[in-house]
Amino acid sequence: MKPSRARDGSPSASGLASLADLREALAARRREEAERQAREQARRRAAQAAQRLFRDAVGEVTPLRPSGRAEIERIRPAPWPHQREADERAALRQTWSDEVDVESLLLTDDGLSYRRPGVGADVVSRLRRGQWTIQGEIDLHGLRRDEAREALRTFIDLSARRGQRCVRIVHGKGHGSPGRRPVLKARVQRWLAQSAEVIAFAQASAPQGGAGALVALLGRVKPGSA
Repeated sequence: MKPSRARDGSPSASGLASLADLREALAARRREEAERQAREQARRRAAQAAQRLFRDAVGEVTPLRPSGRAEIERIRPAPWPHQREADERAALRQTWSDEVDVESLLLTDDGLSYRRPGVGADVVSRLRRGQWTIQGEIDLHGLRRDEAREALRTFIDLSARRGQRCVRIVHGKGHGSPGRRPVLKARVQRWLAQSAEVIAFAQASAPQGGAGALVALLGRVKPGSA
């Protein structure tokens, strides 16, 4: 851009101002470029210093030779819903009540057996005669009421999840209780009758514990409900 000139051929005032602005702009660009280069050099020096510090701390490093082995991704265990199970336990503690009257649900036989509506009477008969294979057992001897309820609830839940169909619950005959009466027997009957997993139960046969135990039949857990 040529500066404008006056009629006598000398540069005009406006032309001199344009030249001054151009020089100032070029000088500003040079300063910005110099500052950029200075920052880049400072960054490189800092990176080199960090590398030297790392080498001094680690020492000599020898790269490993390629092993030739394939990298196989390990299968991780599925997550366990601890919080959901805690919520379910809390809900079931409220559901398994000692105050629920289940006498109308119990069959009036010697063992006060139980079967859910729709379950055939032969199921209880087979349970009473010990024709089902016992796949799991829990002994509630020595436990307090709340401890026994929680232990039984956990046992029934885990047994159902494992696919176990027939389990035995030992509640005792009450020989060591006041009045020599089985304290837990009636409570266990109430709890089992309130359990969604239990479809029938009966007093165990003599070889399986007799009056000191119950044998319960569990329903099949639907896929995805575990």
